[in-house]
Amino acid sequence: MDPQDNRYTQDHEWVKVAGDRGTVGITDYAQKQLGDVVFVELPEVGSKVEAGKRFGTVESVKAVSELYAPVSGDVVEVNKQLTQPAQGAPTPELINTDPYGQGWMIIVKLADPKAVASLMDVAAYQKFVASEAK
Repeated sequence: MDPQDNRYTQDHEWVKVAGDRGTVGITDYAQKQLGDVVFVELPEVGSKVEAGKRFGTVESVKAVSELYAPVSGDVVEVNKQLTQPAQGAPTPELINTDPYGQGWMIIVKLADPKAVASLMDVAAYQKFVASEAK
């Protein structure tokens, strides 16, 4: 189930805002379309992302897909579990098993927190997914 307090894009990314920070990931719908995720490329901490522009890629057994930032700002944290954990192998499959939790990708210090209002709320996103599935 898509979280009520997130905002969504037509590219199936989500952002959850807390103060001036936005946590970003891909939706449950997107991960199901991709299939088993095997690799993720994410930006470095300190990078700038721009709403609607590419910020990384996700590779599954089916395809490689671009990731598009839902918001603009500075990357302040990257989910290292997906790409390079301190111990063990990367676990990009967290995107499949927990896309709204441990499968988050980046945290952005928002350039304009008000810009999030232009993204879809959960009801609009679910309606969009339903229309896309037809």
